[in-house]
Amino acid sequence: MARRKDKLDELVALLKEQAPGAVCEGFVSDTTPDNMESAFKSVQEHPSFSGLRLKAAVFNIKSPSRMPYAEETYNRFTEYMTMYVGGAFQFSKLATQRFWQDHGESSLSEGAHEKKGTLIFTGVTGAIKCNPNFAAYGAARAGVRQLAQSMARELSEKGLHVAHTIANGKIVADGDSDEVKSGRAMSAEAAGRVYLQLVQQDPCLWTHELDLRPAQEKF
Repeated sequence: MARRKDKLDELVALLKEQAPGAVCEGFVSDTTPDNMESAFKSVQEHPSFSGLRLKAAVFNIKSPSRMPYAEETYNRFTEYMTMYVGGAFQFSKLATQRFWQDHGESSLSEGAHEKKGTLIFTGVTGAIKCNPNFAAYGAARAGVRQLAQSMARELSEKGLHVAHTIANGKIVADGDSDEVKSGRAMSAEAAGRVYLQLVQQDPCLWTHELDLRPAQEKF
């Protein structure tokens, strides 16, 4: 899912080229409740995914905002909270409903030892510490992190793995580029492997938060 159809089509084409035979479809949506609900419905009804159960869902949006505090407005501040925190809530709500539908709601203590799914929220360092001129952005990022923590504490016993990642630094598709080899940028492949490891974790050991960055990224 993505807001811009042109970028989404490019990504789908690239993934199909890199992984021939892979099932990959794109669905346009922003973080508004109605559009996201429509996108989730389209995913569930798409023939490419017939008979498949949802195993993982990743929430990842990025719209950084730099604004001096004296110039910040209530409307602009709350707009960011709605886009990030409201969007994360709606996405997680729809994903969780699908996890329960596909895997059931019995808790691990009731003998349902199967993992119900993995829900990952992608964040940045601003979720933990906020720089000057980023009040709205930092508050929104922190809100998503708190949502992830609350969900993890409440839903882990039901078999739902909730994780929050801090991903700072440039991410590029070319894993053989000089900036990747020298640690100036992350490769998309490397980031994907880390996310896949989260999805593959069993209930005996779950990671809740990860800090990801290339070697030369300052922090």
